[in-house]
Amino acid sequence: MKILVTGGAGYFGSVLVPELLRAGHSVTVLDSLLYGGTGLLQNFGNRNFRFIRGDVRDEPVLRQAADEADVIIHLAAIVGYQACRKDERLAEEVNLGGTRNVAAAASSGQTVIFASTGSNYGAVDGVCTEETPLQPLSVYGRTKTEAEHLLLQSCPVVAYRFATAFGISPRLRLDLMINDFVYQALKTKNLIVYEKNFRRTFIHVCDMARAIRFALDHLPEMRGQVYNVGGDSMNLTKEDVARKLREKVEFYLHFAEVGKDEDQRNYEVSYKKIRDLGFDVTISLDEGLDELIRGMQVVQVTNPYSNVYF
Repeated sequence: MKILVTGGAGYFGSVLVPELLRAGHSVTVLDSLLYGGTGLLQNFGNRNFRFIRGDVRDEPVLRQAADEADVIIHLAAIVGYQACRKDERLAEEVNLGGTRNVAAAASSGQTVIFASTGSNYGAVDGVCTEETPLQPLSVYGRTKTEAEHLLLQSCPVVAYRFATAFGISPRLRLDLMINDFVYQALKTKNLIVYEKNFRRTFIHVCDMARAIRFALDHLPEMRGQVYNVGGDSMNLTKEDVARKLREKVEFYLHFAEVGKDEDQRNYEVSYKKIRDLGFDVTISLDEGLDELIRGMQVVQVTNPYSNVYF
C-alpha cells in the first residue's frame, strides 16, 4: 500500500514508520518537525520512504501529500494534558483544525486510520466500552473527541482509542506516566504518587504499531468503527505500576494523602471488541519496565543552571 503518515516524526510515528516499511509498504511522512526529526533518520536508506516537511494546518500541502495514498494514518496532534494546556489555541488548531483538513483531503477511496485516545472517556464509573458516553476532562481529550466525531461523519475511518502509551522510542517522551515513573526512580531515586488508587490503562508503543498493521490487514471489516486499543491485563492503578517498579529498582516511594494529579482521568477499559477480531497486546508491564530500565541508561536531561545532572 501507499501510506501517508501525518505526524510521523513523533513518539509513536518513529516506531510505526519503520514497521510499515518492513512490511513492504511505501510510506510518506508529513511532519512539521515541531519536536525535531531524529526519529526519522533510520528510514532514509529505504527507497520506499519519503519525507515532506509540512503542517496539517496547511490544507494545500496536505492535499498534495495525500493525493496518491491508499491510506492516511493520522497521528499529527498536540498530545497530552500538559502540552495542550500550555497552548490551548495551538491544540485546537492542530488537533481539530488539522483533522478537519485531513477529512477534506481524503478521497472516497481512501481510508483514514485515526489515533484517538482513551482520554475521551474522562472519569467514568465502571468499565468503558466503545459505547460509553464520552466526557473528556481536558483540552486534549475534548479536541480529540471532536476530531474523532468529525472523521466518523466525514470519511471512511478506523478510529483507535489508544490506552496510555509507554516504552522506548527514538523520539522518547518522559511525560508519559510509566516512562516518567521509571525516569524518576532511576535518576532522582524518588517518586511521589498522588491518588494511588486511580486506574489507568496502558499499551506499549510497539503494540500500538502492531495495532495499526492489524487495521491495514482488516480494513473491510473495521471501517466506520471505533475500537479501544490495549489489553485487559494492562488496566492498572498507579500503585500497581509503582510497586511493580519498586520490585526492580531501589528508590524512595511515597504515596501522598494530600494533593492530587492535575490529570484526573480514572477509568477501566474493555478491549473485547478488537480482541474478538484477533488483536491483543504482546508486551507486558514487566517487559516494558525492563526495557525502560535498560534504555534510561543513555537518557540524560541536563539543566544548564544546575550542577546536578540526571
